[in-house]
Amino acid sequence: MQTETFSDAALVVLGHGTELNAGSAVPAAQHAAALRRGGLFAEVREAFWKQAPQIKSVLAELAAPRIFIVPLFISEGWFSMQIIPQELGFSFPDHLKIRTPHAQLFYCRPVGTHDQMTEVILSRAAGVMSQFPFPRAPRPAETTLLIAGHGTEKHDNSRAAVERQVELIRALNRFAAVHAVYLEEAPRIGDWPALAPTKNVVVVPFFMSDGLHVVEDIPVLLGEPERVVKERHAAGQPAWRNPTELRGRRIWYSAAVGTEPLLAGVILERVREAAN
Repeated sequence: MQTETFSDAALVVLGHGTELNAGSAVPAAQHAAALRRGGLFAEVREAFWKQAPQIKSVLAELAAPRIFIVPLFISEGWFSMQIIPQELGFSFPDHLKIRTPHAQLFYCRPVGTHDQMTEVILSRAAGVMSQFPFPRAPRPAETTLLIAGHGTEKHDNSRAAVERQVELIRALNRFAAVHAVYLEEAPRIGDWPALAPTKNVVVVPFFMSDGLHVVEDIPVLLGEPERVVKERHAAGQPAWRNPTELRGRRIWYSAAVGTEPLLAGVILERVREAAN
């Protein structure tokens, strides 16, 4: 794709955002900055649904004739495919392009459902094991990969993106076993010992930011004492020591997929799909 393809376009990386956790905004700002450095777009901005700068304010400031909005969400869920598109004048899945007096607006599909998220997960898993090779970096064939999602019985699509990645990574035959585990659905994160046949286990949280679910809830559910996790978090230390020995296994725990640098490429792919 030629650089000038998007030289007339603005890109908005849209996060959920929250006033309760400053870390929620980090991935959107991180990937927007990376894409600005790439120089493909006339302008790249981050925006949020629940915090400033809010999406409607950002859109009102853009002068480009084409504007692409990429939701930095894990699944095609209630917010990313219903609430936000409707509020902006789109409807999913049939009307994801609208024309205003000043610009064409494109609403892209969420990044978390793209098949390229496979490379993001694999990079997270390989990265944490190679960074902490104790006593050595385990081979994937000797390792169980667990992809930890949120899950909810309120919306079927919540776990669909995780299950899709489990299928894609299993088909690669790299790991001894690959399973999904969830905060709010079965199999739950605390069930991991029954799912891991190997001594080595790597857990990758399928979340966009390193929020409280990632830095507190999941480590506790994996088996770390809640007091220890909270003390580490309060002291600004990693909640998990890689690897940690539990239940006769060595467990590596990565950062959230949403902070993986490769995600900027997935954002670009969503823009290209919408443009075509």
